[in-house]
Amino acid sequence: MSLSTARSFLSEACYGEQELDANSALMELDKGLRSGKLGEQCEAVVLFPKLFQKYPFPILINSAFLKLADIFRLGNNFLRLCVLKVTQQSEKHLEKILNVDEFVKRVFSVIHSNDPVARAITLRMLGSLASIIPERKNAHHSIRQSLDSHDNVEVEAAIFAAASFSAQSKDFAAGICNKVSEMIQGLDTPVELKLKLIPMLQHMHHEASLASSSRELLQHLVNSYPSTPMVIVSLHTFTQLAASSLIDIPKQLQLLLQYLKDDPRKAVKRLAISDLKLLAKKAPHLWIRENTQTLCECALTSPYNSLKLGMLAVLSTLSGTIAIKQYFNNMTGCGSSVPPRLTDLVKLAQECCYHSNLAVAAHGVIVLSNIAISCPEKDIVQLEQDTVLGVESLLMLCSQDSSPSAQATLKTALTSLVKLLKSRPHLSQSAVEFLLGQLHLSCDSSRVLMCHALAAIATHLPVLGDGMLGDLVDLYRVASHSSTDKQQELLVSLATVIFVASQSSLSAEVKTVIKQQLENVANGWTVYRIARQASRMGCHEFSSELYQSLRTRVASEHFYFWLNSLKEFSQAEQCLSHVEDGDYSGAMTAIAEALRSYQKGIASLTAASTPLSPLTFQCEFIKLRIDTLQALSQLICTCNSLKTSPPPAIATTIALTSGNDLQRCGRIAMQMKVCMDEFRSLAARYADLHQSSFDADYATLRNVELQQQSCLLVSHVIEALILDPQAASFQEYGTLGSVQTESEYERRMMSVFSRVLEEVEGLTKKHPPVSCLHTSCLCDAVIALLKVPLSFQRYFFQKLQSTSIKLALSPSPRTPSEPIPVQSSQQLTLKVEGVVQHGSTPGLFRKIQSVCLNVTSVLQSKTGPDYKIPLDSKTNEIEQRVEPHNDYFSTQFLLNFSILGTHTVTVEASVVDESGIEWKTGPKTTVSVKSLEDPYSQQLRHQMQQGGAQPAPPRGAYARF
Repeated sequence: MSLSTARSFLSEACYGEQELDANSALMELDKGLRSGKLGEQCEAVVLFPKLFQKYPFPILINSAFLKLADIFRLGNNFLRLCVLKVTQQSEKHLEKILNVDEFVKRVFSVIHSNDPVARAITLRMLGSLASIIPERKNAHHSIRQSLDSHDNVEVEAAIFAAASFSAQSKDFAAGICNKVSEMIQGLDTPVELKLKLIPMLQHMHHEASLASSSRELLQHLVNSYPSTPMVIVSLHTFTQLAASSLIDIPKQLQLLLQYLKDDPRKAVKRLAISDLKLLAKKAPHLWIRENTQTLCECALTSPYNSLKLGMLAVLSTLSGTIAIKQYFNNMTGCGSSVPPRLTDLVKLAQECCYHSNLAVAAHGVIVLSNIAISCPEKDIVQLEQDTVLGVESLLMLCSQDSSPSAQATLKTALTSLVKLLKSRPHLSQSAVEFLLGQLHLSCDSSRVLMCHALAAIATHLPVLGDGMLGDLVDLYRVASHSSTDKQQELLVSLATVIFVASQSSLSAEVKTVIKQQLENVANGWTVYRIARQASRMGCHEFSSELYQSLRTRVASEHFYFWLNSLKEFSQAEQCLSHVEDGDYSGAMTAIAEALRSYQKGIASLTAASTPLSPLTFQCEFIKLRIDTLQALSQLICTCNSLKTSPPPAIATTIALTSGNDLQRCGRIAMQMKVCMDEFRSLAARYADLHQSSFDADYATLRNVELQQQSCLLVSHVIEALILDPQAASFQEYGTLGSVQTESEYERRMMSVFSRVLEEVEGLTKKHPPVSCLHTSCLCDAVIALLKVPLSFQRYFFQKLQSTSIKLALSPSPRTPSEPIPVQSSQQLTLKVEGVVQHGSTPGLFRKIQSVCLNVTSVLQSKTGPDYKIPLDSKTNEIEQRVEPHNDYFSTQFLLNFSILGTHTVTVEASVVDESGIEWKTGPKTTVSVKSLEDPYSQQLRHQMQQGGAQPAPPRGAYARF
């Protein structure tokens, strides 16, 4: 196998296929390293990062880095440079090096070379390794010596290494600080070198005294060296040091604002603005009113658009934080009677809303809308009107311009408008009318953004949907005349707004208009996206027709089965939409038809799954939906059984005799108890699905929660109406109606929950169980739940975040079927290592805070003599939490196998997010362990058997003590 073969294996992501063994890949690269050709050696070196990415476990990484260290020690400077680049690219794998001493020893040997370039590369290598060797004194000494070198390349490398070690080591930072100070203040140090030395001071934040002395030096430099480069570097280092040490941020704000106000140089002003923005993000709570006021005054008096833009960017960052409230609160606290709209901040924002520079206008709109949202209610009416006028003027200006800058400004303005309308709903009607008017005059890219804004407004305020539907349909008729990307995007966006506005009840006219446009110019992907949106908004009849038309337009049978399953699911939900209130037999017929379609769909969905895309969430969600519908059908049957099999005449006597009050209800009581248990079981399964969906978006998780709550609601209603009316409590459900909803589906479900609970509470107070009123109330609750069209949320179709964990156990068996031998008198140390693997957008919805590892062992077969075994000796059950560092974690478990025989050890991983919520993500790994009798116990048993005595239990791990 050649080096090219190794390269091809490493470049493939063969998750579904048999992977090339890690050792084989390393051997192929090792052949390249030992080649006599420099080109092949270099090629082998640069392939190592891919090797680390594919096999990110310490054993391989340790071996690979030792080989690279040998190349670094024996190779030429070009090879050393390649190894340096590989080390810097693989920074997060450095802590997995097991033989750190040996690795550093091989690298460090080059520091004694006579070649200054070799020494410089070694210094940079040591600097790159600072995270794993922060306290190596020989490295500290070499860096300090190299700072005095006469070779510029070596000195620059020493500065890089010194900065790296200063960031990691408190001792090194304290030791090097004086030397760096002397070099900076020394007259024989060139200015270029001083400019490279000064940034090192930003790492002197480990101690208050160290930070204070560094700050004094920087203050001296700013005053003593007024040249532009020196002031810029010193000020920026000043800011970085203050941001790290935290205590000096207020002083730094004053210093930066002073330079912004008084220094005439534009470069210095730009640097001050950049650092102010950094501090605005880092510590907005430390901005007092005087700081914000000074910034406003500078922006009002600045004649330069670029500087004004920078200052407004800082203010827009501050306007979304507590700093804006401090600005207005302190103003009123000082006894000033100036209304908010007459302050300099509001004047500046109003002036900038109509600025000729679009970026300046965008920031003006952000500041003004954030002020309108966060200001107190009094004196706000005029400010709201000013904000809306500013936004509308900017929208009118940008909507007909398709340039990237205009589109970015338009997106900013629309985001601010939607945020304002959520806070001030009474402004929505006029804003929607304005947007609908602008839609007809705008370019396609602007229309797409406006549609997104209209969809967000209509979702939050559904009452506005009917008013915008007519204009949207008229626009859809003339929306697209070509198949360009923007036109396709516009078709999807307009269709989405129409679905939101129509609230899952599309008229025949609207369907005809959309279909006609799709047939004329839409490609297959556009049709699929529109069908997906229809499924999300509950327009299942329309989505079913679109999926039907797409099935034969795909090139893969897996895609065919996927589209076929979606068509069946849409048809199933469409069957449920025809259910009428009070029509219980019709409801059972509709459920039967829906289940027929669902069973066909789940078969297609299973056929659509592949090893690379197993569709686990989709299959589990649909299985739960099927079981829920079956349970609802069974509940209606049970309610009907009250008519077909009423309680016998002696039911009351039987109840009094047996002491079981439920006997009064006859056989329906036991059937209802079975139904209640079934719904509680479904709710538990929904909770498990929720807990296993770590990568799902918030809307999908909320959808699963609503399904769980509907099952809990039905079980609660059964208990409250029939099984135990006295014990049932309605208090925990009392706030359902007041919860802030984010979608039409959630709004409808919450409305059903509230209505059902009110009816049940009223019924339990008036009538004892069980009568036709109770069963009718139950059936009405079932029909009310069925009439809400199910929403298929994004995670059903698309996974935006991907997170998986890969575990490695040691010791590991030589073959999968072979158990690990361990003596019964000893304990097994099980080492568990793991790597967290991410997709293209890690941490989009939630991030891993820690990994929870649960290790259990179960005795499978016993080989020793029979005697009574304590239960805790048969099993091990240990749980540990470990925080991953650079996506790697490692821990150990001590397991006791005192019982002779074969044990199965299971290691299961779950993750804990930043909110402390545990998610059952897996994986689960098992190994077999065979507990063998130790020689001493074996000898003792033989002796006792020869003496005719009963053998004693085997010696435990602590028996010798």
